[in-house]
Amino acid sequence: MMGYPVDKIYEEASFIAYYFHWTHDQIMAMEHRDRRKWCEEISRINRNLNGEKDKPKNPFDVF
Repeated sequence: MMGYPVDKIYEEASFIAYYFHWTHDQIMAMEHRDRRKWCEEISRINRNLNGEKDKPKNPFDVF
């Protein structure tokens, strides 16, 4: 069984911590699905603020 790549976990955690200033422990305590959902929401917020509502959903499109 293959696990979720560690580099992706750090990417998601960094993304959430940068925007929401949550602690490492708070972010790492989340289920993978929840972290991905928060990444999607942060990206949606950024798209809306930038007037880019029609862009496809990509949780890391603000990079």
